[in-house]
Amino acid sequence: MKGLKPSLLALCVAGAPPAAMAEIQSLDEAAMGNITGQAGVTIELETKVNIDRFIYTDEGSLEVNDIFVGGGNRNDYFSELGFNLTGQAPTDRIDNLRINIDIANDGDAIINILPMAFGAVDFTVATGAWNLVGTGGSTTILDNFKMDALIGSGTIRVDTATDKLNFKSSFAIDDMDFDVPFLAIGVRDFQLTGADYDLSAPQPLDLFAEVNMDIYKAPNAAGVDSLAVDLQSFTADIRIGGVLVGGTSIGSIAMDNLAITNTAMRIYGH
Repeated sequence: MKGLKPSLLALCVAGAPPAAMAEIQSLDEAAMGNITGQAGVTIELETKVNIDRFIYTDEGSLEVNDIFVGGGNRNDYFSELGFNLTGQAPTDRIDNLRINIDIANDGDAIINILPMAFGAVDFTVATGAWNLVGTGGSTTILDNFKMDALIGSGTIRVDTATDKLNFKSSFAIDDMDFDVPFLAIGVRDFQLTGADYDLSAPQPLDLFAEVNMDIYKAPNAAGVDSLAVDLQSFTADIRIGGVLVGGTSIGSIAMDNLAITNTAMRIYGH
């Protein structure tokens, strides 16, 4: 038998004693909310990405070649601290990454990004040549880009009261190198840390720079709806081990307590 026919089911309900029927009550939305899952969703992620070529075309094109996003396959980030910051064996994958997704009672969507185990999440971004291509020829504006970095944590929150996406993250760049061929300039050993990180007395809690930004819809100067990006705060120390001009180093650069605040952008087509 596949199931009760509707008429038979109706007779069974009608024949139920009043005392039994008294125990059957409809649930309102609040009560339904109390019996649904309350814990949210967790995603444990392990991945690496390779893209042979990314092309953006307007009239001419920008080509980015040989894109890699994955793990750094190393465990000596910020070696002056004296221990493995990731707490994991080195791989070429982004791993040790947990994403928690929750919907708050006010409707806000909250996405927390954090390590699965104690430590930071390491990642590497590398590319080949960035070429501008058009009827006039081709120019390589960037090449040999590679960045090894760490993420301490991150939070994305979509606020239903303000219709804004707020993004917060703590991160540090251990090493970044790249060349700008059309200007004969190169950058070696670029490092970014928190503004209070002291190389002579390094502390892991001071390592990460903090960024806080809002992303939303807002009118531009002409009153047209645009993508709005407001950088609420960003503070960091920056060190560049070598600046190359014509293939020869002209020295190093350091910026102490760089602070960028109250910065607003409106992005739109033209």
